[in-house]
Amino acid sequence: MKPINSSATRTFLPALGIACPLGLGKQAVNKALFSIKESPIHMKVSLLSGKEVPVGRVPFEVPEIGAEFQELRSRNNALLQLALDEIIPYVDQAKALYGSHRIGVVLGTSTSGMLEGEQGFCHKQHTGEWPANYLYTQQEVASLSTFAARFLKLGGPAYTISTACSSSSKALCSAKRLINAGICDAVITGGADTVCSLTLNGFDSLELLSEKICHPFSKNRQGITIGEGAAVFLMTRDPLSSEPLVELIGYGESSDAYHISSPDPDGNGAEVAIRDALKMAALDATDISYINLHGTGTPLNDAMESRCIARIFGNQLPCSSTKGLTGHTLGAAGALEAAILWLALASEEKGSLPLPPHIWDGERDPELAPLHLVKVGERATITDKPIALMSNSFAFGGSNVSVILSKGFDE
Repeated sequence: MKPINSSATRTFLPALGIACPLGLGKQAVNKALFSIKESPIHMKVSLLSGKEVPVGRVPFEVPEIGAEFQELRSRNNALLQLALDEIIPYVDQAKALYGSHRIGVVLGTSTSGMLEGEQGFCHKQHTGEWPANYLYTQQEVASLSTFAARFLKLGGPAYTISTACSSSSKALCSAKRLINAGICDAVITGGADTVCSLTLNGFDSLELLSEKICHPFSKNRQGITIGEGAAVFLMTRDPLSSEPLVELIGYGESSDAYHISSPDPDGNGAEVAIRDALKMAALDATDISYINLHGTGTPLNDAMESRCIARIFGNQLPCSSTKGLTGHTLGAAGALEAAILWLALASEEKGSLPLPPHIWDGERDPELAPLHLVKVGERATITDKPIALMSNSFAFGGSNVSVILSKGFDE
């Protein structure tokens, strides 16, 4: 095993596992992401209010987890397992290098096993008893990381972060801190969230759901489209593979506490997070080649975010919200959108970088600060390395996170 180097500051992302409405696995998601011309979201769900709204469910079967994990059985953990399956070879490599006790788990979620809680409560309402296979541990937020640590047989610290839509972005930040502090040599990090009725009807009660697929930054935007997904990274202090050599080079976190469910209209808290991420990465705004916007499609978020991004970066930098492709995956959104950055960096060839498209109706809102929203098939030409890409997540209560992924330091 390698000795602990507590002074290490570089953190690598040699492995990614992903499952979302674009497909299962890196190859399927990558193919869809850079070639798709319209949203893959087609399913509609009826709500208590009588509305029917689109929902971004994954387009494949999610098998139940093994019997040995029954107290942690949930659709959330089952979707997470599909993403974890993809990184197992790299986790095994990290175990051989560091030992399983030096590998931690930090994941983000907002729904956890809420679906199983709903099903159990409905059963109790009809029969007077909880289902025989129901356990409260299924819906605890801690369930996600507990399951991942047991499934991968890891002995390092394991915990879950739940800060609404910034949960898995904050998990990435926390994972980097564990490595920089010398507590871990590697961390499984990311997040998972799955669709449930409580979430859908809760957002509907706040009048935040769109009855059409979301159109971020459009004059016709009506609100959010909820989705589900999982994205997990193996984060390490050493590069375990040479290609793609992707790193998390900077992050910023802030809490503006402006309102429980509305953002600061001027984006001041968001700006703090973005500027702190740039400072940690030792970059200027001009060094960023693309931004994955939070871009929910709600009137207030899009107004705030466009104002903030234009103020810091101007209106020429390529940006997009990928929520028209995946839906808003809530606690998994930060990790999923960081995964989209990872896929873009992995697909870079000879300075030509494919850009995730902004899928919408094309109707600009003249009241929003203008942004360069990426068209289908658009690519960026990179003349200087390293390449640095940013993703932003802005959650209820003013929990803001910005992360920067990069490739090319050693090329």
